[in-house]
Parts: sequence; C-alpha cells; structure tokens
Amino acid sequence: MIIGIAERDRQSTTPITMNKPTPIVLIFLLGLSCLLAACASHQQTATVAVETEVIKQPPPQPARTDPWLLIDTKAETLTVMEGNRPMEVFNNIAVGSRGAGVKRTRGDEITPVGNFTIGWVNPTSRFNLFFGLDYPNKEYADTAYREGRIDRYTYARIVNALSQGQTPPQDTPLGGSIGIHGLGAGDPEIHSLFNWTTGCIALDNYQIERLAHWVRIGTQVEIRG
Repeated sequence: MIIGIAERDRQSTTPITMNKPTPIVLIFLLGLSCLLAACASHQQTATVAVETEVIKQPPPQPARTDPWLLIDTKAETLTVMEGNRPMEVFNNIAVGSRGAGVKRTRGDEITPVGNFTIGWVNPTSRFNLFFGLDYPNKEYADTAYREGRIDRYTYARIVNALSQGQTPPQDTPLGGSIGIHGLGAGDPEIHSLFNWTTGCIALDNYQIERLAHWVRIGTQVEIRG
C-alpha cells in the first residue's frame, strides 16, 4: 500500500530531460520500493575472454529496413517505426528517476540516450517481459575510456563483445541491465505519475505485450532526450 510519495524534483545539475516529476524526498513504501528493487535486480553478465589488449572494432549498425523503436523521452512515447513511417505508438512511458541523458556511471538512475540494439529477451521477468539493450555501446565506451572512467581492459571487453555481436559486459562501472520492460505486479498509478525506474524504459503490461509482436534480438532502438 502506498501511503505517500513526494513530488519529483525537475531540477538537475546534468543535461537530462524529464517530463514526469521526480522525487525530492524518496518515500519508498511497498509499491515503489518493489518496482525499484526489481528493476535493479535485472543483471546479466556477458563474459568475454580478453587475453590481450587487441581491440576489435564493432561493425556499423545496418540500415533500418526492419521495424525499429524510437523512444522520445520528452514526449514520453515509444514508437514502432518502419523506415520513417510510424506503425504503433505507446504513450506515457516511464524512464529513470533522474530522467534521460548521457549515462555516466552505474547507479546514476539515468536512462541513456543514443542508438542501441536489443541484445537479449527475458520472457519470465518479474516485469512481465524484459528486452535488454546492448548498453554500454561503443560510443559510451569510447567516451568513458577517453575520460579515464574505465581502464583499457574494461574498454577492450566492451568493444570486443560488441564486435562479436555479443551483449557487452554488464558489470562495468558504466552500469548495465538497461532495457525495456513492463510493470509485472507493479503499481500502475505510480507508473502513470512518476519516472520511477533505475534507468530502464517502462511500459504498462498491456503495452509491453503489444510491443513483443514487433521486437526481436537485433531490433534497433534509438533513445532521444
């Protein structure tokens, strides 16, 4: 039972976008705490053996000929696209509790903007369905390595996994387990009012089941802030 929750703070020191309110004082009782704890529990480790520091560059993303997903965090929509033509629109999505922007570190509760692909699917998620993204992608790895936030070994693990078409390691300082999911047994009212995730994109259960008809491993995803 949710007894009370403070309205979210719309102010931030980082260039992130948030339409739904963000909490100043987080009063996490049963409904919201379950959602957040469950979102953070989605861990998948992709182990890539790196015996040397030889780094293979991943291939560029292919042209968008198949259905792809456009996530507009300002409009709070997820749109299934075929080329430049919208096929289905899902409204009132929720993102990270600190909005969407450039994700820098694990636990910052920011939904990363950029271009990704669906790397794995968990059909038995406590969120009903979970479509995992290949975050951190090469752009995030390049920036983090250049800024000294990851070492060469970690950078090689990420880039080499991507070059082999594998999910990048999810245990680096950049974070992981970012995906698109439903609510499961979560509170629909909280979902409709707040950006509540730890960095994922959340739809309601009906929407995520509709989305499943369009999505497969390899589906391209663009997240705009």
